[in-house]
Amino acid sequence: MNSLESQLDYPLGDRLPEPGQALPVAPGVLWVRMGLPFALNHINLWLLRDEIRTEAGPRAGWTIVDCGIDDAATRAAWEQVFATALEGLPVLRVVVTHMHPDHIGLAHWLCERWQARLWISATDFGIARLASSAAAGFGGPVSAAFMARHGMAADPDAVVGVGARGNYYRKLVPAVPEAFRRLLDGGTVTAGAADARRDWTCHVGYGHAPEHMALHNAADGVLISGDMVLPRISTNVSVTDLEPEDDPLRQYLASIERMRAIPADVRVLPSHGRPFVGLHTRIDQLQAHHDERFADVLTACAEAPHSAFDLVPIIFRRPLDLHQMTFAMGESIAHLHALWFAGKLERRTDAGGIHRFSLAH
Repeated sequence: MNSLESQLDYPLGDRLPEPGQALPVAPGVLWVRMGLPFALNHINLWLLRDEIRTEAGPRAGWTIVDCGIDDAATRAAWEQVFATALEGLPVLRVVVTHMHPDHIGLAHWLCERWQARLWISATDFGIARLASSAAAGFGGPVSAAFMARHGMAADPDAVVGVGARGNYYRKLVPAVPEAFRRLLDGGTVTAGAADARRDWTCHVGYGHAPEHMALHNAADGVLISGDMVLPRISTNVSVTDLEPEDDPLRQYLASIERMRAIPADVRVLPSHGRPFVGLHTRIDQLQAHHDERFADVLTACAEAPHSAFDLVPIIFRRPLDLHQMTFAMGESIAHLHALWFAGKLERRTDAGGIHRFSLAH
């Protein structure tokens, strides 16, 4: 545990769900943990005890929140969960906080297997459908060219590596359900057994995903935060080739600031890491982290013009593999753009076509 983590409270201590099992974490809420083939090697998924009304009358079952990527190991883990944790009841709904592969990858399989409806924001549904069907973009040559313009041209092997990845999104999300029910900011998902119905209020977040939805159950003091607030790592906030002049980091910081409207003692159920209490403290930590990175970027750009690639070792002070480097490049650009759009930096394109940033005059 690092010094920042020690400022948070972990109600379950070091307990984790066993593979293929579910662990109670709040009233009517079970915690499931699935593996990921990345440095970030897991995702937390949630089961909400539920009941819905049908033409034939009330139907008891479960709502799944987030899905994991589509691979054989994740499907097998879900099958084990179905056999051990559902008490013989069906899955009624599949709620997805946002369109990233580890969250929506298996939504099509889960929805088909259980004849369940997908619930997601309209923006993330549309982008997920586009990404899973696109032949280009979302990795591959388009992304490689974008990163080359932001300085990665200095490392030709890295550019080739990014280009060779192809559409990595489609590899992890081969399909997206054809229909959905829309989640809206301020709207509610009502879930729970008949004698314990609860409203989960949607809180929109920008910057990490197009229209991320966290879910707050005020009655029980529980927040499914998705990726907006994580206890151990900072949320990835990236500029990508799809929206090359985006300013996602300021959007993200404004979004987590709005989450202060949620009580500080809420139990946070994050997508990565362990459930914790200390939402406002974690927001303070995340804001301070980015303030420090902004200061580092301004100091570097005061000394000489810098590309995003130049700044990666300044912002990320550890070795990075190719997968991590793509996220690091997106975050480096995001920090530069936040300062650029705030008028603190100016951007010029040099004779080699590389974007470099220096202090604004």
